[in-house]
Amino acid sequence: MAENAVLEGKTVTLGSLIHNQQVVDYLKSKGIKPVDSLEEIADGEQLVIRSHGVPPEIYRESQKRNIKLIDATCPYVQKAQKLAAELSKDNYVVIVVGDKDHPEVKGILGWAGENSLAINTIEQAKELPYIPSMAVLAQTTQHPGTFSEIVEELRKHTDNLIVHNTICKATEERQAAAQALAEKVDVMIVAGGRSSSNTRKLAAICSQKTPTYLIETAAEIQEIWFKDANCIGLTAGASTPDWIIEEVYTKMSEILEKANEALVEETPEVRKEDDVNTMENFEHELPSIYGGAIVNGTVVKITEDEVFVDIGWKSEGVIPREELTATQILNLNEAVKIGDKISAMVTRVENNEGYTVLSRKKVAEYEARERLAALAESKEEIQAKVTEVTKGGLLVDLGMRGFIPASQIEIGYAGDLNKYLGQTLRLRVIEYNPAKRKLILSQKVILEEEQAEKREQLLASLQEGDVVKGIVRRLTDFGAFVDLGGIDGLLHISDMAFSRINHPSEVVKVNDEVELQVLKVDRDKGRISLGLKQLKPDPWSNVEQKYPVGSIIQGKVVRIAPFGAFVQLEDAVDGLIHISQLADRRVAKVEDVVKVGEMISAKVIECKPEEKRISLSIREMIADAQKASDQEAMLNQPEDIKITIGDAIGNIEQDK
Repeated sequence: MAENAVLEGKTVTLGSLIHNQQVVDYLKSKGIKPVDSLEEIADGEQLVIRSHGVPPEIYRESQKRNIKLIDATCPYVQKAQKLAAELSKDNYVVIVVGDKDHPEVKGILGWAGENSLAINTIEQAKELPYIPSMAVLAQTTQHPGTFSEIVEELRKHTDNLIVHNTICKATEERQAAAQALAEKVDVMIVAGGRSSSNTRKLAAICSQKTPTYLIETAAEIQEIWFKDANCIGLTAGASTPDWIIEEVYTKMSEILEKANEALVEETPEVRKEDDVNTMENFEHELPSIYGGAIVNGTVVKITEDEVFVDIGWKSEGVIPREELTATQILNLNEAVKIGDKISAMVTRVENNEGYTVLSRKKVAEYEARERLAALAESKEEIQAKVTEVTKGGLLVDLGMRGFIPASQIEIGYAGDLNKYLGQTLRLRVIEYNPAKRKLILSQKVILEEEQAEKREQLLASLQEGDVVKGIVRRLTDFGAFVDLGGIDGLLHISDMAFSRINHPSEVVKVNDEVELQVLKVDRDKGRISLGLKQLKPDPWSNVEQKYPVGSIIQGKVVRIAPFGAFVQLEDAVDGLIHISQLADRRVAKVEDVVKVGEMISAKVIECKPEEKRISLSIREMIADAQKASDQEAMLNQPEDIKITIGDAIGNIEQDK
């Protein structure tokens, strides 16, 4: 959210966005700097509220100073803040079990108001006096055991206790997983910022089970830590970025490989060949099994989470689900079949069940390195099936886990990434670093090259006057951009219809297929102008035949001006009734006679199609009607009083 925000303007965070200095330094390089207070923020700047949340006064002050807020508060923290505010209103003393100096706890206490406090240990809980009504919340990264212990103590200090377990489930699961892992290994490495509360808690939990080292970067790892270790565990805090975890993992792997090579040099009698079983001596030599050894075997059993391999050892080898492929798979049977011959690396000589633990993905990665390096050099197109969707992109298995950023999937916006799961994409390696186990792929670069080629071909072949078909891709106030199959052309609003339109959406919609005429091709600038109305007959071409002078028409008043009213005769053909022709009397205002939307009749008194002008008259239509009425009345008089017009004129002359 912070990276997106900085694209729109100056962006700051109130405190470090997360408790990891490497990430904070990275964000600073992007122009996102942390500040300690609102006083350091200029009015109108953007402020990212980090996941820890803030007290309510930050929201109020930001609104007063026109500081744009980008709220990234964790949903679990927001829940705790809301509960704290509600409980405080109900006159409960709100107790937050957590570090009183942690920004998350400070924020929750701010929502609870003055009637609140934070405690972090059982000793602090024991020191509390009797409180009639008490409500307990937890810092989201609090250890469940500590929280439960403190809650039990607080029950002794009140007769009315409300307990809300606001510990984040993701944090709780991470802590449980770390504890379970620490029980199985000889040494535990916890990667993350030392200022991170949840990372420190992970280290504390693991240290109760096995020797544990908390590091921030791979550079801090010491080889001596692993001197007598057969199995090493690695976990990381929630704020630790993937790239740091990858660097730590790579460094640890390099140390183990170095140790294994030294072991082989010290014991040259160790064999790396497969089993030897000859009929001559009936001796069965077991393969050499040690951490890092590569063994060959046959798949003999597949369960929901493990693949069992006969490696000719005293027990079968087992490949856990997460060690089978570089990316996650839902069904192990899709990756291997019973009877398949595979190679795998020994990661643990013997587990609690007596099986040798293997990793297929480590061998696959090693085997893929040379091929991937060649692909990175040649830029050759490859195909791979999407096996996993992650935040920000897609994963594929090319022996090594390959990452396709969302921005590298399509030329435009990729949208919901889940639609790509299971699809086979056309890819090219755009970044490959085997030391960091980094493989970045792109489909977009291939599509852009093809589009550029189509664009050049299309520009070269198009001629003014050509009739083409295209798909409407985007609408703007001034027109529509139409995909002609590799290049977009502009259909300007003035070339959409002969009639006046307010917005292109009145004529076309996105994804409409339309037939258009090429009006202009600018090959130097790569621009194509298109027309829609040019393929339609000009409605003014036959108005003289349709609306001859003297004819009576019917039409709708579509616009009123101070000098008259415009009447629509048909689409794109309007006639004007001048204010002097609106009635057989003097008219002060056009609106006194006609209204917009009203259907009226009028006489055509002038028609000039070359000037796109038709003049109409209600006054003359009325006069014609009155004259016709007078003549009809004269013709209907009795015979004895009828006179001819000539007689009438003669009588007038005699009177003179």
